Parts: sequence; C-alpha cells; structure tokens
Amino acid sequence: MNITILRAALAVEARKVTSARVVAGTSILLLVGIAVLAGATTLAAAGNEQLMAKLGPSATQGGWVSLLATASQITAAGGLLAFGVVLSWLFGREFADGTVTGLFALPVSRPTIALAKLIVYLLSTVGVATLLVLMIAGIGFATGAGPLAGTAPAGLLRLWSLTVLTALLAVPAGWAATIGRGLLPGIATAVAILVAAQILVVAGTGGWFPFVAPALWAISPGSVSATQLAIVPLVPLTFGLLVLWTWHRLQLDR
Repeated sequence: MNITILRAALAVEARKVTSARVVAGTSILLLVGIAVLAGATTLAAAGNEQLMAKLGPSATQGGWVSLLATASQITAAGGLLAFGVVLSWLFGREFADGTVTGLFALPVSRPTIALAKLIVYLLSTVGVATLLVLMIAGIGFATGAGPLAGTAPAGLLRLWSLTVLTALLAVPAGWAATIGRGLLPGIATAVAILVAAQILVVAGTGGWFPFVAPALWAISPGSVSATQLAIVPLVPLTFGLLVLWTWHRLQLDR
C-alpha cells in the first residue's frame, strides 16, 4: 500500500469527521450525558437503598468506586450506541448522499479509503475517551469523591480502556452500513448488539460475550478472565477485515 496515498486518504477522512455535525453532536451528547448521569446517579444513590441495589455492590462503597462503576455502566451501553451511530454515518453516508459513485473515479483504492475511515475513527475515539476521563475526574472532585488516590487512578484508566474497547466493538456497525448501503442498517446493528449484551448479562454468561466483557472488567476486574478479555480484540479485527474486503468487492450495481 502506498503510504503517500494513505496519508492523503487520512487527511480527507479526518476533514470529513472534524467538520461533521453528526460526529460532533454525538460525541458531545455522549460525553455530557455520561458525566451528568454518572454524577447525578452517584449523588442520588447516597442513602437510597433501592437505587444502590440496581447499581450493584460498587454503589454502596461511595466515592470514586461508586462514581466510576456508574460511569462504566453508562459508557458500556451509551457508548456502543453512540459509536455505532458515528460508524454508520462514516460508512453509510457515502451511499445515502450518493458520493460513493465518485469514489470509483479516484486514484485511491476503495479499501484504502475504508482503512482511512477506520484509522480516523480510532483516533477520534481515543480523544473522546481521554475527554471522558477528564470530565469524570472533574465530576468526582466536584461531588466530593475525595482525593484521587487508592484505586481511583486505576479505575479511571479502566474507564478510558472501556471507552476505547467499546468503540472498537462497534465496528460491526460500519460493516452493516456498508452491506446495507445506508445509515439505518448500521444503527440497527448497534442496537441489536446492545440488546443482546443486556440479555446475556442477565443470563449470567456475559463474560464470554465479547461485547460485555470490557464492561464487566471495568466494573469488577476479577469477574472476567484473561481468556475472556483476549476474545474482545477479535471482534474489531474480524469485522475490520470484513469492511476492507467488502469495500474491495464493492460494485455500483449491487
């Protein structure tokens, strides 16, 4: 692959992402939503036994443990849907706006364009994860969670990792948007994954389901084995390769 061409594709895709209202709006809603809900829920749970029971054992410990556990739960669910929307737009907009036709006339191959989209998406999610951790840390200080000591730094690092992993686990939405030739198939895929994850958590088999394992690990590290976590990267790797293959085989008539 020509590095110069890849750099050009990255520059174009980065410009698309940074100027897109969909991406900016979704990212802002995700960040603000998680921060506000995590802070408000943590404060509301203090002394509320029913709410504590719903949030799990971590909520009873208060302070950073409660805040980070709550933020992790919200990130796992809301993040998957939000990142799924971004990926659906990133790949589906080419079909929805009719710009995919012009891609066939470019000197840049379609797999290179798809790879550039995935790389720019990954870089943007790292930025979102970093901002989220900073905002949750600010919420912790504002709500009196105490000094950033003990398990708090490790908890913030797990929250950052959870956000990035959740973004990677949304890659199937990009593939669905490609084969479905639009935004809705990708969004529907993200919703389906989210629903399946919730059902499997209730069933008690969530650790072996890669879409659930990162959240369980972030909330309770000892509840997920190394083998279960090792399965997680296979999802973005598999569907990332499917995206590249599908864009390589892409045709205008079907």
